[in-house]
Amino acid sequence: MKKLTVLAVLVLAASMLAGGCTGTIIREGAGVALGAKGTFMPIKPVAASEEDRPLGAYKRFELAVLTDDIGGKTPADLLDHLSVAFKEELAKKKLPDAPGGKTLVLRGRIIHYESASTLGFAMGPLEEVIVRTEMVDKDSGKVLGVANCIGRTKERVNAGVKKKAEGLAKGLVAWIDSRYPKER
Repeated sequence: MKKLTVLAVLVLAASMLAGGCTGTIIREGAGVALGAKGTFMPIKPVAASEEDRPLGAYKRFELAVLTDDIGGKTPADLLDHLSVAFKEELAKKKLPDAPGGKTLVLRGRIIHYESASTLGFAMGPLEEVIVRTEMVDKDSGKVLGVANCIGRTKERVNAGVKKKAEGLAKGLVAWIDSRYPKER
């Protein structure tokens, strides 16, 4: 594991230093290994302190159907890919999935969807989807927090709807994980 970490750091450093074709090859190679990126930006924090982990009572996490707030520009298959990727990311983070447990629902509105143009692919593609997301207690309907969750791809090998959905799933689950107790 230590060798793999050192190798990853060396590849990352080389990609930052290398220019032109070599840098592109390294970035694309890293893109194959790492996949799409996902992140979140809290708007209404779930907890006042970064150390607080208030989601420990939840034993199940669900993704509600997202609404398209951008006039139907979102591809229909994004939601299908997102549903599968969300479940996979929850499992990777070892978050619980107890059928009868207290449930937290993520619901939201797609507020931005971008695919790379032909020029974008030549210059270095940037594709992203941004969802204004709410964490909601399923029983009470109380909104616990609000964030923009983002799925982003910057490599040609990660272009497309499926990869953006995978990145978005990473962002959604990272938000949950950031407020879930570390002891699992």
